[in-house]
Amino acid sequence: MTNKYKKLDEAVIAQLRKVSTATLNTALFKRGLRNTYIQGVGRVNNEKIKMVGQAFTLRYIPAREDLDTVAAFKDPKHPQRLAVESVPEGMIMVSDCRQDASAASAGSILLTRLEVRKCAGFVSDAGIRDFDSAAAMDMPIFCAKESAPTNLTKHHGVDLEVAIGCGGVAVYPGDVLVGDGDGIIVIPLEISEEIAEEAIKMEQFEDYVIRKVRSGSRVIGLYPPSDEAQKEYNDFVAS
Repeated sequence: MTNKYKKLDEAVIAQLRKVSTATLNTALFKRGLRNTYIQGVGRVNNEKIKMVGQAFTLRYIPAREDLDTVAAFKDPKHPQRLAVESVPEGMIMVSDCRQDASAASAGSILLTRLEVRKCAGFVSDAGIRDFDSAAAMDMPIFCAKESAPTNLTKHHGVDLEVAIGCGGVAVYPGDVLVGDGDGIIVIPLEISEEIAEEAIKMEQFEDYVIRKVRSGSRVIGLYPPSDEAQKEYNDFVAS
């Protein structure tokens, strides 16, 4: 399967690893992008693992009993199985399950396969099975909740590498996803480098603000900064 989008530069990935999803959301909001936070999805991992990578998408529609039987998994072209074996190293598999977490979208076997294939993460707005095993994995995993029922009971895979909606957010193949303890932000690939640079500057300023607040400064006039506070910060950076 050939990717038709630009590969994210390693320097941008390194920058995005340094900034929070909260900061990225604000940076995107300043650009007029309001719907960038995947709703109802949280990090499964026990460890505080950061996720950064580009989206490899899988779209589901509601399951139908005559088609979605256990025998469906024997088909080597089954979209879920094909996705697991097709997602490139360093990319994130993102599943659109219509925010229906009453069934799983993956379990420990498929998640382990993704980890072995060095994927950058797994994201689903449905549930996952084998939740305790998934929580112990090194690959970042984000989902709605634990869910024992197999995906066949609710989800029918139909398309790979198409535009999807995950947790109420549009995700296009190649979009940049950043995940941390607050959840996941989706960044359009075309502006990812600019957003990363902006977020770095924002967090540098916020680190300065926190130091000032800890030393007793008032927030009003400091964040956002008045002209005087901005000048003081500029002098601080230049010193």
